[in-house]
Amino acid sequence: MAKATRAIPEGFHTVTASLTVRDAAAAIDFYKKALGAQELMRMPMPNGKIGHAELKIGDSIIFLNDEFPEMGNKSPQTLGGASGSIYLYVEDADKAFKRATDSGATTKMPVTDMFWGDRYGQVVDPFGHVWGLSTHVEDVSPEEMERRSKEWAAQMAQQAQKKTA
Repeated sequence: MAKATRAIPEGFHTVTASLTVRDAAAAIDFYKKALGAQELMRMPMPNGKIGHAELKIGDSIIFLNDEFPEMGNKSPQTLGGASGSIYLYVEDADKAFKRATDSGATTKMPVTDMFWGDRYGQVVDPFGHVWGLSTHVEDVSPEEMERRSKEWAAQMAQQAQKKTA
């Protein structure tokens, strides 16, 4: 019998920080040195930027990526102040998204099935913080995630071209 997929993946907690930085490779090196972080994975994009990395600090995992201004992901240096988002695992991303927007949050990204195996959407709370609301729905191998991420990156590039045309 197939093992049931957990709503919160093994090793994760309910809340996972996701940091956008200007030079993710340098940041990973810094967090290893300064905080004793352990690099769990790194996903380079075709342009050489890091699209996603996972670091373990203590018993918690954080996400880290290079900035992608064309997708609205900007580092604190670019913004001139601190930025970030909070990745919150929930049992039902759609219900959590509705509850958040019903309570006054605004939609940044509607809930959708993502290439890494989560059903995910983003809201901005009334104070300007971005919350990623996510339910893990599928365990995806690193190889499959890489394949899917390339397809997703190509789709995002096409959408960006349409917006500038």
